[in-house]
Amino acid sequence: MGQRALNRALDGIDGVTAVHICFGYAAIIHTRPSGYSFLPELQQCSCHQISIETAQSNLDCSVLASLTGKTIMLGVIDLSDMKCRNARASAARIRRALPFTDPKKVIVCTDCGMKYLPREVAFGKMKAMVDGASIVRRSLGEFEPQPHQRAS
Repeated sequence: MGQRALNRALDGIDGVTAVHICFGYAAIIHTRPSGYSFLPELQQCSCHQISIETAQSNLDCSVLASLTGKTIMLGVIDLSDMKCRNARASAARIRRALPFTDPKKVIVCTDCGMKYLPREVAFGKMKAMVDGASIVRRSLGEFEPQPHQRAS
């Protein structure tokens, strides 16, 4: 039922569409399940991208294998604490997903709740995320986009 409603809402949209699946803001929801019970069903969704949180929940990324052809917006920054992890921690979270999805179909992002962080903490976490993505790109032999370029 929900799948039909979602596809109907997206019907006729010409641009890239994304659906975000949220466990709730880390500042408010402290306990998370280790997986999405309905994520595989989104393979049949007409959206192009699926945005998921993997950091705070330590998501088992094997579920991504069921979403072939979808671009995955991969949340890799845990927003449940004020510590800014290093780039290697972000890179490790990105690499968890790569055996199960096409690396060219991954957009690295944060889990939900950046608005609850102080600016300097948010900046530090974003920097670790960007630097971690750079580490993974280099290990895959991919180019590094310049600040004025957008990766496709």
